[in-house]
Amino acid sequence: MLPIILDMDPGIDDAAAIAVAVNHPKLDVKLITTVAGNVTVDKTTKNTLKLLDFFDKDIPVAMGAKAPLKKKFVDASAIHGSSGMPGYDFPEPQRKPLSLSAVEAMHQVICESKEKITLIATGSYTNIAQLMEKYPKDLDQVNNLILMGGSISGGNCSSVAEFNVFTDPDAAKIVFDFPIEKTMIGLDVTLKALITPQTLDKIKKMGKSGDMLYSIILAYGDVHVGGKPMHDVNTILYALNPELITTKKLNIEVATKGPAIGATVADIQNRWHKAGTYNANVGIDINAELFNEWFIDQVSKMPK
Repeated sequence: MLPIILDMDPGIDDAAAIAVAVNHPKLDVKLITTVAGNVTVDKTTKNTLKLLDFFDKDIPVAMGAKAPLKKKFVDASAIHGSSGMPGYDFPEPQRKPLSLSAVEAMHQVICESKEKITLIATGSYTNIAQLMEKYPKDLDQVNNLILMGGSISGGNCSSVAEFNVFTDPDAAKIVFDFPIEKTMIGLDVTLKALITPQTLDKIKKMGKSGDMLYSIILAYGDVHVGGKPMHDVNTILYALNPELITTKKLNIEVATKGPAIGATVADIQNRWHKAGTYNANVGIDINAELFNEWFIDQVSKMPK
């Protein structure tokens, strides 16, 4: 099994990613940490606990950053609803978060693990940046840092910025500058991997798990021609089947101020970096039909 830590801001697409990860036989979710992003951190934490109650999974949860490092916090409740996870009537969670902060909980899990950890971040990168600054040696025990965020072809918060990076660009800069193997799964991939109406119709009939996912995805406000992007689910796909996403080794710089704030700029022509160097594997393509087939297969194996 692959030991992983999930750092998230549920959020509907985070919820779908959690559903896949906690039910997959090849993934060992050691910890879920939460961050302010799609909604406030108290809500993202509550949503995580609701999902673990739903699937009856005893996975520790630690609450993280309430706000970006420097930038004013602005959520995405216009897309994800005021609760962050509308569309399904979850009961109040019975589980409680750890007393440890997200950074301290990650530090503990990483130090105690006998195997290297895969760290997956699908919200703003505030917690990850704080871990890097406080416990930089911990990252020696991280096999791969898989990031949902960024774009090298245009944004969804501005003409150039993707939401997770835009939310905390200063944290994103710390993360991309840190010398660790990392993979950026951004809009170049996720806006191709749309969940189609046909896929939604199929999962609706797959018991309680399928009905729950159908209901929250139906309430999701991120609508495109052809379907809805499950941005964060792509990170779980990559952790399990990296061959299904085409990547390119690039140097990524993050803009932290000005009209391009939150942009992830790829030095494609190596004008600022030495040829042959890179700081990220950047996702650039995916087969949308295969993604839908894979997602349906994952839901079919969840509790009925």
